[in-house]
Amino acid sequence: MNHFAYRERLQIMKNNHFAGMLAGFIGGLLGAYVLGNFDGRALMPPASAATPQQDVVSAGRVRLVDAGGKVRAELAISKDGGPALFFFDSAGRNRLVLGLYSPAESEFPFVVLNDTQQHAAGIFRLFGGHETPVVVLKNQGRDRSIYGLNASSTEPFLTNYAGDGKRLDVFGKF
Repeated sequence: MNHFAYRERLQIMKNNHFAGMLAGFIGGLLGAYVLGNFDGRALMPPASAATPQQDVVSAGRVRLVDAGGKVRAELAISKDGGPALFFFDSAGRNRLVLGLYSPAESEFPFVVLNDTQQHAAGIFRLFGGHETPVVVLKNQGRDRSIYGLNASSTEPFLTNYAGDGKRLDVFGKF
């Protein structure tokens, strides 16, 4: 093959490559436009008049199970009457709870992190008449450190508890 024919074929290949890239780019833009403006409801068959639309599900408990059938999360009313979302690890242990305390505790919101023994290890909640935030850090079910805003004065405090249970107010009053 002579040099001229080689250069001519190379130019054709470059043009074809550029045309392919341009077509792909335009196709991608067109596809993005179509998907962005696509109304999937147009392809769904219309609901018959005999089946009314249900937009409310009522249940006392809703469970989320994994592929093996283990409960991994549960939305339920706790024993004391507060609603909560409970999360379970693969061993079935309750590890995280998001919810509201019972009406007896003013239905304050809370987040509880549980250790592998299912003891509360950390609690974040509102407390008292001013609904002040409080973080409680625990070990083996015992309070070790409490940080938050005082329920009466709303002043910050930090209180620690030694291994023997002795209380130390680092600053402010709990």
